[in-house]
Amino acid sequence: MKYSNKAVLAAAIAAASTQALANGLALNEQSASSAGSAYAGRASSAANASTLFGNPAGMSRLERAEVSGGLAFIDASTDISDAEGQLAPGLPVSGTNDGDMVPFSTIPFGYYVTPISNKLHAGIGVYAPFGVESDYENGWQGRYEGVTSMVQVVTIQPTVSYAFNDRVSVGFGPTINHISGELTSNVPAAAFNPALAAMSDADVEIEGDDIAYGYNVGVLFGITDRLDWGLTYHSKVDYSLEGDTTISGTPAPVAPAIDGKYDAELDITMPESVDTSFSFQATDALALYAGATFTRWSRLEGIEVENSGVNAMFQSSFGTITEELEWEDTWSFAVGGAYQLNPKWVIRAGYAFDESPTNDQHRTVRIPVSDRDIYTLGAGWNVSDDLTLDAAYAYIDEEKGEVNQDTYSADFENSAHGLALQATYRF
Repeated sequence: MKYSNKAVLAAAIAAASTQALANGLALNEQSASSAGSAYAGRASSAANASTLFGNPAGMSRLERAEVSGGLAFIDASTDISDAEGQLAPGLPVSGTNDGDMVPFSTIPFGYYVTPISNKLHAGIGVYAPFGVESDYENGWQGRYEGVTSMVQVVTIQPTVSYAFNDRVSVGFGPTINHISGELTSNVPAAAFNPALAAMSDADVEIEGDDIAYGYNVGVLFGITDRLDWGLTYHSKVDYSLEGDTTISGTPAPVAPAIDGKYDAELDITMPESVDTSFSFQATDALALYAGATFTRWSRLEGIEVENSGVNAMFQSSFGTITEELEWEDTWSFAVGGAYQLNPKWVIRAGYAFDESPTNDQHRTVRIPVSDRDIYTLGAGWNVSDDLTLDAAYAYIDEEKGEVNQDTYSADFENSAHGLALQATYRF
């Protein structure tokens, strides 16, 4: 019965975010203007209202009310090699390994910021700090470890900033976060009774959601007329997901005792992160950026899902289900720059290195991520004094990583192309 242990809300919390510009479950797609320089100066610059996420203190540097929003598009691919599946020694698992499991994704974001006085600004933002969607093909070889995984976190952040003087400002915003998750997995008939091994797989589907609260706070210092330093703290968020576990398609002899829908609960914490960066105006035309982000992924040591009402015969398998993650804290580093060609056009470029929170020992099919290099290009066009359009392209190149789970092992190598578009209008 242990095969069913991988068929629960694990994907709602720990899934493969190969389509994101940040590792683990984190997303970086909150600003096209920042994406062009690989988010290297996100905490120390304020190009537009998207600074509400990057560093809320930066709102104090916006002279007029403005609305800024856009979309990020992600096209990811995965190469699976050296795959092997077995239920037990001498009991192989057959199936495909296409690797085409990440759908084309679209991530929206939007912000509004307005001055209240010379020192006080207020704003509100809507963005996605965490998220993933993956869907392996029917009959793939690792189906007993996971098939479909979907996680969406949407955050609303009302925010205020205050400038003490021309050099120092602070910003704070509470966050209202909605998380929703969906998971499907297969369970082999042999897990219920070895004599039923020839029968079709059973299906497990889990759905859950919750609303929880956190906050973001930032400080921004103008060290000199040309050098800025910023620091942003994104708090942890504690979720208590509630939803359903639906079990169906089990072998006929056991179906009456286990097929059905059960209440499911899961407590999970999305980790805090600290983002710091420097922005240096080297010349009137050239700006240089350097930044680093620390994320406390070690909060995700594992998960435990409680399913209520499960028949006593299957309590050990479906009652309380745990899965170890053993994630580790990570650092990411980025450098970039922007060059003002003329009053109308600015071009950007950047590079980032992003650590994986997992490794060959603990990596799963739901999180087959490894260390990654990210290369970005971007441009901004001042259409008028009121309207600016920004675009950015990113290529993600990830190292090959091993997956070694109970019923499946393989090498995964991920890559992705990203395009972000943003429009900013000032009033």
